[in-house]
Amino acid sequence: MARRCARAGGADIAPRWSSSGGGAAPGGPTPSSRSSSEEEQLFQDRSLTWVDTRCAPALQPYLKLMRIDRPIGTWLLLWPCWWSIALAGPAGALPDAHLMALFGAGAFVMRGAGCTINDMWDREFDAKVARTRTRPLASGAISMPAATAFLGAQLGVGLSVLLQLNHFAIALGASSLVLVAAYPLMKRITYWPQAVLGLTFNWGALLGWAAVHGSCDWGVVLPLYGGGVCWTIVYDTWYAHQDKGDDAKLGLKSTALLFAERTKPVLAAFSAAALGALGLAGVQAGLDWPFYAALLAGGGHLAWQVGTADLDDPQNLATRFKANNLFGLAVLSGIVASKLVQ
Repeated sequence: MARRCARAGGADIAPRWSSSGGGAAPGGPTPSSRSSSEEEQLFQDRSLTWVDTRCAPALQPYLKLMRIDRPIGTWLLLWPCWWSIALAGPAGALPDAHLMALFGAGAFVMRGAGCTINDMWDREFDAKVARTRTRPLASGAISMPAATAFLGAQLGVGLSVLLQLNHFAIALGASSLVLVAAYPLMKRITYWPQAVLGLTFNWGALLGWAAVHGSCDWGVVLPLYGGGVCWTIVYDTWYAHQDKGDDAKLGLKSTALLFAERTKPVLAAFSAAALGALGLAGVQAGLDWPFYAALLAGGGHLAWQVGTADLDDPQNLATRFKANNLFGLAVLSGIVASKLVQ
């Protein structure tokens, strides 16, 4: 969706209700009974965060542009990086703490850069929707030249983090910028922008191993990467269903519109594919039983998501989207525990 930072480096979770999208905000009047100014005020009230209440007014537009107050996107970007670093580590040891910290900083900065790029592309779409018309670029709080300069600063910090790695990892990491820049356009030309997001968000599955070894064991990292891509399609399709009404109205595409009423069985299949690919990565890496126990728990969590998702309830879907943090943690815990018992 044009206004989803979840698919451009982070998540702006607050769901959207509109006359075209169907459904009213729980506990509030229906869209048809609200004036446009009342609807906009409702969304503004719902989206207030600590940035609005604790940060200097001059900083607020930039902090909101990088979604610093909505951290789920950073976590979803970071988990595949940490999975890969942990997989690449030696038996009997914890993952490299220095690399884990570097990748944490990199994920934070690059998620913010991805959100900035997304909003630069989508400012005209954002201005047409009550929930997003107050975003910094759509509202005019930040100009395009200022956003460009801010993006340059974020990319500069990201580069400084990347340059702490070995030469192979630097080259591999730099190559991901093509996906980061191209992703926001995909919703205009394909019903599979979630797959492109998966390719982008899970690049760390390759990069983490490269940062440890200066090369990639493709037999391990490719299934890890593929499993992450399938997982991203699952969680981002939940998110896309929140916006399907506005997407259709604006002529934008998503897997939510493509799968429609078949979403649950299709995402069940992608969940199974994610688990199978991650399991293969574990086999290739020689992991022990704790990893497969954790993967089984993660599978139960994905099954809960599919079984209880309500495709017409934005709050239900937002909860399931954010709950994928637990899946990422389960996989990492299984890898670390397996390494320790080897």
